[in-house]
Amino acid sequence: MMTLLIEFLGWIGATLILVSYGLLTLRRLSTESASYQWMNLAGAAGLIVNGAWNGAFPSVFLNVVWLGIALFALARARHALR
Repeated sequence: MMTLLIEFLGWIGATLILVSYGLLTLRRLSTESASYQWMNLAGAAGLIVNGAWNGAFPSVFLNVVWLGIALFALARARHALR
């Protein structure tokens, strides 16, 4: 059951990142939008869990950095609102 949940999280993560990039490319989202950054953050988190479970540590590393970039962008946007 746990393996199925981990696979699901990986697929949801991949889908979120691809959809966010597609929406960015179609100019439906901007890089400054919270929606874009949250989709990337959640997608990276799902891929981190899946990659760690499966021992795919280069993927884990990439997605930790991806998640960090999203966190940085969200923090910067929050600070700009103040």
